[in-house]
Amino acid sequence: MSGTSAALTPPADAIAPVRHPDAPAPGELLGAHYGHCFGCGGEQPHGLHLEARAGDGVRVTAEFTVRAAHQGAPGLAHGGVLAAALDETLGSLNWLLRVIAVTGRLETDFVRPVPVDTVLHLSAEVTAVAGRKIYSTATGRLGGPDGPVAVRADALFIEVKVDHFIDNGRPQEIQAAMSDPDQVRRARAFEVNP
Repeated sequence: MSGTSAALTPPADAIAPVRHPDAPAPGELLGAHYGHCFGCGGEQPHGLHLEARAGDGVRVTAEFTVRAAHQGAPGLAHGGVLAAALDETLGSLNWLLRVIAVTGRLETDFVRPVPVDTVLHLSAEVTAVAGRKIYSTATGRLGGPDGPVAVRADALFIEVKVDHFIDNGRPQEIQAAMSDPDQVRRARAFEVNP
């Protein structure tokens, strides 16, 4: 990415990422971590409804269809929505590491306009890990996985404990998620938070 800041350059002692042995298998749909998540949740009427799949190594792919509710300029996706799609895709990488992590920094390049009704094909990978810091990169392409690049981003995620969400989230949503009788859904609500 052009102009990436020093904060997104892994330190010399960073290590290569290692896919967790219990990570979803390549090709597996990751699903929403939380139904109300703007990025991946199915319960958000104007959300992205982004669907990510595990790839090989520490990579994911995803697709996002730009709808009229996502436009900024007439007929074009809002840049903030595109950044959110990249952030959500990058956050999905944490499923493969099996860590709880949040976005610490996201730098985005907007290369070309993305029209409404376009399917944006996203790919992301973790490039390095240094302690609690997870370095990653993503691209969004038009017309298919090999189409022209429309957006790209570099990111730094920070590994956190579940207390990060419990201590800082709005109490009503935290209590509702913790009270969910579905044990899997209850655990997933706090596993990944792009």
